Amino acid sequence: MKMRGEVVAMLGFAGAATTFWLGMMWAPSVSIDAFNAPDAQKIFYWHVPSAWAAMLSFGMLFIGSIFWFFKRKEWAWRLHVASCEAGLATGLMCILSGCIWGAAEWGVPWDWTDVRLNTFAILTLLSLYLVLGRKSQPDGIETRDTFSAFGMYGFVLVPITYVATRLWQIRHPGPVVGTSEGSLNSDMSIVLFVGAISFTVLTIGYIMAGMRLTKLEMRFEELQSQYEERIR
Repeated sequence: MKMRGEVVAMLGFAGAATTFWLGMMWAPSVSIDAFNAPDAQKIFYWHVPSAWAAMLSFGMLFIGSIFWFFKRKEWAWRLHVASCEAGLATGLMCILSGCIWGAAEWGVPWDWTDVRLNTFAILTLLSLYLVLGRKSQPDGIETRDTFSAFGMYGFVLVPITYVATRLWQIRHPGPVVGTSEGSLNSDMSIVLFVGAISFTVLTIGYIMAGMRLTKLEMRFEELQSQYEERIR
């Protein structure tokens, strides 16, 4: 039985663990004048890669939703299922790490006036709805179409969140890469790069494994239905 997804996910997890160690033990500390809680800034090396991984997952969710809704591709539905689970996991990781950082830096874990925080939270809640909704509803064309529609429309929040990181800066820091205002030194950039690659590999592996498991689950339900029909 092929388990390439699990192997890829384990490699990504090992990289994420390495990122955590590098961020805590090797990356240089920031200036005490720049942050109220400079030690808490080290969670940044998990916070940013997990946010990137969540956006990647939501992108895959959008692709799966599109190809199921319009093309009725079975692989697309499996991609939809696996991606919303990956989006939920990485989204919660990003929110939790952000709340820890915010509580230390701002004195409050959440800023309800920040557009990017709220749009990202809505995306994560959407993935939670899709995960729980699928598990509570019988599988069928109408169910899949409904959840795929939510997956497509919810993706609109991804570019809104991206733009919000550049237009609205209240408490949450602005982008530190891809801009002329980036403030990372070379060592910090290395750790962030390792984290971004590791979380990308972890997310891809998780989605691959999730698609395989969803296929097995669907096959099991099919065999179970056939068995129940025979014994009637």
